[in-house]
Amino acid sequence: MNLYFRLLLLFWRIRQNKQTADSILSPIDIEYRALPSDCDINMHLTNSRYLAFMDLARTWMTERVGLFAAVMKRRWFPIVNATAITYIRDIKPLQKFTITTKVVGWDHKYFYIEQRFHSKRGLHAIAYVRGVFKRKGGVVTVEEMLEVAGFNDEVPILSPEIMHWKAMLEAKKNSNL
Repeated sequence: MNLYFRLLLLFWRIRQNKQTADSILSPIDIEYRALPSDCDINMHLTNSRYLAFMDLARTWMTERVGLFAAVMKRRWFPIVNATAITYIRDIKPLQKFTITTKVVGWDHKYFYIEQRFHSKRGLHAIAYVRGVFKRKGGVVTVEEMLEVAGFNDEVPILSPEIMHWKAMLEAKKNSNL
């Protein structure tokens, strides 16, 4: 992660946070402004910054859904397994934007997260992230994570887009064996 100052601010914000979302499935927003140092020679947010901002937004989501303290206490750490991002409209220098992060489902091993960058100008990018939490002894099971989260609602069905992406990831993995 190359946004250390923003990470420190996020940790301060986490310490100040008194609100939690209703569910791990709740969409969580966080606002940022594209600084000139976030932009490239084309005078828009450089593509690598989107991924760094996504890391920060997922950390904020973990706090807002009430898991940050539990994850830190257990010394679990998140691992991104795959990311797919589509850029729609550029983000200009000094422009404010919001990242909406939402867990859209899970399977036997991975959580699937959707992240949307948007502003008054509209949708800028949409990304899907597949990941797990790990600990010293290996991967934290989905069931254990859901138990810690206190999740007892109806399990969401993965969208056709996620299922297609999942199939593509498996095909890529199997083609390199």
